[in-house]
Amino acid sequence: MRRLTAEFLGTFILVFAGCGAIVIDHARGGVIGHAGIALTFGLVVLAMINTFGDVSGAHLNPAVTTAFAAAGRFSWRDWPGYVTAQLLGAVAASGLLRLLFPVDVYLGGTLPAGSEVQSLVLEFVLTFVLMAVVLNVSTGAKEKGMTAGITIGAVIGLEAMFAGPICGASMNPARSLAPALVSGHWEHQWLYLIGPVLGALMAVPACRVVRGPGCCDGMRTVESVG
Repeated sequence: MRRLTAEFLGTFILVFAGCGAIVIDHARGGVIGHAGIALTFGLVVLAMINTFGDVSGAHLNPAVTTAFAAAGRFSWRDWPGYVTAQLLGAVAASGLLRLLFPVDVYLGGTLPAGSEVQSLVLEFVLTFVLMAVVLNVSTGAKEKGMTAGITIGAVIGLEAMFAGPICGASMNPARSLAPALVSGHWEHQWLYLIGPVLGALMAVPACRVVRGPGCCDGMRTVESVG
């Protein structure tokens, strides 16, 4: 229960801060700006890894949890609980944003600026890069992992900075599905489920090629993100 609570709270804070930055930017006429939004996502992920990494691993992302299970670093038995906690945390954050900003249409949701194929490929590649970094810098569950938190937060901020204007740079099904559910705007959401999950899964064999076949052996809960 402590681990599930940590995943709920971590994902809640991630979505509340990240999507909240988008909502407030719209409400205040661009006062935060695209760079500020990207920085917010990177910083909140860094903070959550260093806050909850030693409790639950701070996955905060169903795609990351799925890839960890596929890599053998996380038990499939715990997968439903983690994903449910992440989704509930994200929905709770989006619900609070709806109460605070009832006139906002999308609540910080992700929508493609170009074609669906373009955004699908971007989400796949972005999540592949993120998961490859996570697999290579994450360590044991009893460490807060300051270096891991900084590295992963920096990658998320970087990817949101350059790809956000096109695809939203979600890399996280919970972060996209929650505002879509609460706002009622489900357009294009399939690509924010398929792209990140496939991208994260493809990072597992890539890591094994780079690190060797034993790089993901053993049941280890690790710090990660979303």
